Amino acid sequence: QVQVVESGGGLVQAGGSLRLSCAASGSSASINFMGWYRQAPGKQRQLVAAITSSGNRNYADSVKGRFTISRDNAKSTVYLQMNSLKPEDTSVYYCNVVIGPRGYWGQGTQVTVSS
Repeated sequence: QVQVVESGGGLVQAGGSLRLSCAASGSSASINFMGWYRQAPGKQRQLVAAITSSGNRNYADSVKGRFTISRDNAKSTVYLQMNSLKPEDTSVYYCNVVIGPRGYWGQGTQVTVSS
């Protein structure tokens, strides 16, 4: 049974920083894709940043230059460093991990940026 657990959300003032972590467990197979998504109330879930097993990264235009995604393959963990946070970054952030043909979601972690 694969488990995906996020941590690191919280309340921060605009201009501040947070670091999210996401750890996957329960499988010995290689993790192909690890990504962070976010979903605000009444809106669709959208991709924030993603990283492949070879290290290729992709970012939403709204976070380029402010957010950095990285991964530790030995720990099956992906990180999202978020700097220069804005109130519009407020959302629930979800981690998605793809192992083989299946994707697995975490429970989400709330990020709130006050103005």
